Amino acid sequence: MTDPGACAGGYALGIDLGGSSAKSVAVTPEGVVLARRQADFDPESPMDWARRIRSLVEEVRGDLGGEARAIGLAAPGLAARDGRSIAFMPGRLHGLEGLDWTTYLGTDFVIPVLNDAHAALLGEVWVGAARGHRNAVLFTLGTGVGGAAMVDGQLLRGEIGRAGHLGHMSLDPHGAPDICGAPGSVELVVGNCTVRERSGDRFATTHDLVRAYEAGDPVAAEVWLESVRGLAAAVASAINVLDPAVVIIGGGIARSGKSLFEPLERFLERMEWRPGGHRARILPAELGEHAGALGAASNALQTAMGGGERGGGF
Repeated sequence: MTDPGACAGGYALGIDLGGSSAKSVAVTPEGVVLARRQADFDPESPMDWARRIRSLVEEVRGDLGGEARAIGLAAPGLAARDGRSIAFMPGRLHGLEGLDWTTYLGTDFVIPVLNDAHAALLGEVWVGAARGHRNAVLFTLGTGVGGAAMVDGQLLRGEIGRAGHLGHMSLDPHGAPDICGAPGSVELVVGNCTVRERSGDRFATTHDLVRAYEAGDPVAAEVWLESVRGLAAAVASAINVLDPAVVIIGGGIARSGKSLFEPLERFLERMEWRPGGHRARILPAELGEHAGALGAASNALQTAMGGGERGGGF
């Protein structure tokens, strides 16, 4: 944490609610990080996550010696139309749906709420890998595959908040349905949730698969490269639909480094439409586990200013 005096002009607080922990980042309007905190919670204990977030706000207030000028929240699920709550998040974090965070935390300003992948992209656009770009796409590769898109400086939300769920694009109409019903989706092709099935039960995790690929295992190479081929087809499709300047790849699987990015680029050499030689840049995410919290802070700053979703001052 930097000197609390650095926040004399006010700070914004971004909070990212995950499956078993919440992360917070306090930042200046220029994106300078003043404090980071994480609070674990028991997902089986009713509303324990909400109580821990309230405690986080109080702890940061104590750290920095003053109230946040703006607070934003990121969480899994679909954000409500008014941006004050999560409208749809079935199966876990019971009580999250419909919880108005402005009312719950008792602030005299609106606390805007975003889907966590949407927030991660805003963070990368503000102070991360997509800094300075108005057209960007994010794929997050982990247990499943998440995503988000910004077009002409506007975060795509869609009619009910579904926009950007790139992991549920179908690559094979004859494939098995994923959790959203999409057959042969990107998530099933590259997500950690199907690695046992894709590898004939040889590998328990994608990290195990990649280590074997790097060691020269021919079966691992076949499985891994087929997964990356599927991801490349999804990236090429997103480029054709959304025309981004940059495609950001994040999530735990992105830590595979050149074992992911080198074959991905090779496949895109054949798949990407490049009029006049123009190509989208494929970049690793920069902000790691704090991307969602930083994006939530960016969204809070813009809400305080009455503006869009690009980040900025009070």
